[in-house]
Amino acid sequence: MVLNRHLWVLVIESKRTTFDVMVAVPQVLSYMLENHDTDCPSYGLVTNGNLFLFLKLVPKPQPRYAYSRLFSLVNPGNELRAVLQILRRLGNLVLSEQQAKDR
Repeated sequence: MVLNRHLWVLVIESKRTTFDVMVAVPQVLSYMLENHDTDCPSYGLVTNGNLFLFLKLVPKPQPRYAYSRLFSLVNPGNELRAVLQILRRLGNLVLSEQQAKDR
């Protein structure tokens, strides 16, 4: 697992790539709920190496979460580029939120 303030990445370690990433959603959400900086949303990624699922947790006023569609490396066109673009966008978003908070 990797954490950088509001960006959580949970990699499922499995010998089988058929492991369903949805099984890990409760685990990553529980980690994200432990974030004590409750003013900003947290973002997560769960992957088994072939499938990628992004999550967003908004902690206030009542915790709410949403998740993306599944991105796959085995789909025609290989969606790795889309996954990397989303990660870049989330990284920039987290940095700009942190910079605004530090002002």
